[in-house]
Amino acid sequence: MSEFDGAEPVLGLPERLPPGEQLLWQGAPHWTILARRAFHTRKVALYFGILMLWRLADDYASDTGVTVAGILRGCGWLALLGALVLGLLMLLAYLCARCTVYTLTSHRIVIRHGIALPMSVNVPFSSIGSADLRLDRHGYGEIALGITGGARLGYLLTWPHVRPWRYASPQPMLRALPRAREVAAQLKAAISADALASGAPDIITSSAPPARSSERLQTGHRAVA
Repeated sequence: MSEFDGAEPVLGLPERLPPGEQLLWQGAPHWTILARRAFHTRKVALYFGILMLWRLADDYASDTGVTVAGILRGCGWLALLGALVLGLLMLLAYLCARCTVYTLTSHRIVIRHGIALPMSVNVPFSSIGSADLRLDRHGYGEIALGITGGARLGYLLTWPHVRPWRYASPQPMLRALPRAREVAAQLKAAISADALASGAPDIITSSAPPARSSERLQTGHRAVA
């Protein structure tokens, strides 16, 4: 992980690719999907909806003589507060998606992110121990990368491009990807080619159909979605 001043000789990369390394794919999160999955906008909306229903039920059941106008006024403030919070979360998700570039090269994955402070996370293929793909019914998905060796990432510094709830061993994650299955296929092919070029064994097997639309493929000594 490294910081840079925002001057990119190549979009999404803090420096030019070295000789022999090829740019294979670049992409970014879809901001509305990122808002739902990383910023949990649906859960926040449900929370404020429950608060409004509780307020309605409490005022209706009370004997304090609260008028209909007073009940609606109280719910209106909750609705306004909920809309403000949701608007801020969606704005953050939009800015986060606009400031993020995922890059796949012939030797590594680079995650450039950061709204105020641009940061770059380099993940060489040699440090990828596993890659898990999770898809929804619309083809959007995430690819989580299990890191081997002594490399460690800061969870908070990498968020939201990190697998949730993996605090002890943070896993960088490509989130809210359109056509995620195609990206996973490109990643698998790139890692296979890199393993072949480095002389590592290249044995690819597919796991059984997984639950909840998650997949993992085995590539040599690494598991790749």
